[in-house]
Amino acid sequence: MQPNSVKDLKTVSSNVRPLVEGALRDGGGLLRLSPCWVPRSFLQPGKRLKLHPDDLYAFGLNRGGIDERWFSSTTPAANENRTADEGLSYVVVGNQRLTLADAVQEMGEALIGASIWRKYKKWPVYSKFFDNMGPIPHHMHQSREQAALVGQKGKPESYYFPAQHNNVGNNFPYTFFGLSPGTTEQQVRRCLENWNKGDNGILDLSAAYRLQVGTGWLIGPSILHAPGSLCTYEPQWGSDVFAMYQSLVEGREVPWALLVKDMPKEKHHDLDFIVDQLDWEANVDPSFKQNHYLEPIPVADTRREECVDRWIVYGKVRGEQLFTAKELTVDPGAKCTISDNGAYGLTVVQGEGRMNKLKLNCPKLIRFHDLTDDEVFCTEQAARAGVIFENTSATEPLVCLRYFGPEVNPEAPGIQYKGNVRL
Repeated sequence: MQPNSVKDLKTVSSNVRPLVEGALRDGGGLLRLSPCWVPRSFLQPGKRLKLHPDDLYAFGLNRGGIDERWFSSTTPAANENRTADEGLSYVVVGNQRLTLADAVQEMGEALIGASIWRKYKKWPVYSKFFDNMGPIPHHMHQSREQAALVGQKGKPESYYFPAQHNNVGNNFPYTFFGLSPGTTEQQVRRCLENWNKGDNGILDLSAAYRLQVGTGWLIGPSILHAPGSLCTYEPQWGSDVFAMYQSLVEGREVPWALLVKDMPKEKHHDLDFIVDQLDWEANVDPSFKQNHYLEPIPVADTRREECVDRWIVYGKVRGEQLFTAKELTVDPGAKCTISDNGAYGLTVVQGEGRMNKLKLNCPKLIRFHDLTDDEVFCTEQAARAGVIFENTSATEPLVCLRYFGPEVNPEAPGIQYKGNVRL
């Protein structure tokens, strides 16, 4: 009998190669993953992750509510008092489990491909659902160089708002991005000086954009953003660094410690240094939307009657393609073979079916310790050979989101505009 709870699994951390190799044989080059839940002490859950309401505070009220689920992650969550494996995805093999991070370290290029393994020696990206009831503080994620000052990695990220997780928009489905053109560094410095006086007014220097279900954004490092309340699919670099520049959100205090947590200790009260962390040109860009907004683009060779594959995340960050993502929709009763250039993490957001030898099913409600059939990691070899997707429902489409690592999809579209016309 197959286990249905994480509590029924034995955790393995050594001699994992035979387990992974057996799982890949049984899955046709695929690995089954269990849900990875992450709490945030300073946020309020949006209740659209399909997690049972009784389990929203499964880590404890002091740890905060669960408003994130991470996919194919080998990146630890940067939470205070976190559990030892918080943020790490687990591979499920029979009645045993092991971290995806251990599987990657053991299998190397056989799992993630030669180019990514040789350059990074790990799976350097991850994705998540971020689900909050209201807006979160205006913040940025440090660049590669800035994060290196505290021994961390930089964090560019992207957003896509899937319809299946956005039946309601919650309290504030608008996101502030960057700073209004003409904003000065002195104005931002004054906001920091006013931190302890209440609302420091940083949003007065920015502009909000109404979020649209089925679209997305690509946001580089050091760019301020205050995400709104849509549930968001977020392919991003494998890091959890951030700096909050807003002191008060919906009447809740944002501690100064969340502004400086990923800055050198000797710079924690150096206001000029903190202001200088912002990429000024990118933040005050008068064409911000044209340079960051994403709309789905069909993949030309999969646009057919019963199956459509669409680019949902594309473009480059500072000249590098760091991650991309696609959304595959298979019509009821249909079957298709999808080939990709590299390994990917996949999650099912609607429907049921099969993917090579693994069952796919989008759950309606998940308990904190439940195992599910909605998350898979696909090796590069299997992706290149072509993965067979079959929709076993007679009435409902099968919809899957999958994200890829760096420089995997050179054929992906770019974000290029001239006026209001996409090039």
